Amino acid sequence: MTGISHAARVRSRYRKLVFITLFLTLDLVMFGAFVRLSDSGLGCPDWPGCYSSFSPVGAMHHIREAAQTMPFGPVTLGKAWIEMIHRYVGAILGMLIIAIMYMAWRHRALLQQTPLLATVSFVAVCVQGAFGAWTVTHKLMPLIVTIHLLGGMGLLALLTWLGARQKPHEPVPAEAARWRLAAVLGLLVLAVQIALGGWVSTNYAALACLDYPTCHGDWVPEMDFHGGFSLVRGLGELPSGEIISQSGLTAIHWVHRNFAVVVFVYLGWLSHRLGRYEGLRGPARLLGGVLVLQVLTGIATIFLQWPLLLAVLHNGGAAVLTMACTTLAVRTARAGRQPPAGDDKILAS
Repeated sequence: MTGISHAARVRSRYRKLVFITLFLTLDLVMFGAFVRLSDSGLGCPDWPGCYSSFSPVGAMHHIREAAQTMPFGPVTLGKAWIEMIHRYVGAILGMLIIAIMYMAWRHRALLQQTPLLATVSFVAVCVQGAFGAWTVTHKLMPLIVTIHLLGGMGLLALLTWLGARQKPHEPVPAEAARWRLAAVLGLLVLAVQIALGGWVSTNYAALACLDYPTCHGDWVPEMDFHGGFSLVRGLGELPSGEIISQSGLTAIHWVHRNFAVVVFVYLGWLSHRLGRYEGLRGPARLLGGVLVLQVLTGIATIFLQWPLLLAVLHNGGAAVLTMACTTLAVRTARAGRQPPAGDDKILAS
């Protein structure tokens, strides 16, 4: 009985640690969007400190000097605190993932799970930290910032996958396994759209079209795809060093807007089909509901000219869609198997 109780306590602690980390990751993804959309990414133009100080308090002289030199520049006291808080929370997240990996390896027999996924999450958060540093040192280069955004979503997907292995739910019937490839495809389609959305955000192309559903009054406006989707270049520039044209920004916006139709149709269909099965109904309904909200916030962002709150919520919606799609992919892959047991079932055994 003592051994069973110890196993239950270990599993309970591990489950709580995973879900606390998952919640913090979702918060960090949304706060990262706030950092980017409030132009705070260079609030502290070095890394990991702020002008080599642990916090903006020790860098007050440098921040004031930079603000006086460029009153409307990227460095202000408020932006410095926003950027550093993002880094502090990222460091806490890294420590929590180290704790998850430690528990996964130490208690792998009691948890009855391979520690591989926890280890991959640790590697992912390290890579994400490196891209966070490069975001600053490369002066918000769009490609680096977009990869950083995708890395955050990827880490969120990994932790959702880890959480889906811990959370008790209704058994998924074996026949639902035939939808596992469709669920994985849905996750991939969503990843493409998030990458396109990141490219819109990092190039500040959200207001390239101010009308909807047309763009500049046309269904297919004048666009420069080559300039808009040149990857290796500085912020607001072409590879030649020239300023990116309006037609280049229009191309970025137009592709994201129209691919959203593909995403909406496919994920809406997937949500409808998978919502018929026990054990999939919850995440399928979440997927469908957030999908509608995501379209509404996207359209409202255009007509209201990109208010910060709506833009952050739009990024948060993408994060929740990632979690829902990941959960569906994991559960369909494990259809017909016994789902994780709650603590009460473990103790009762």
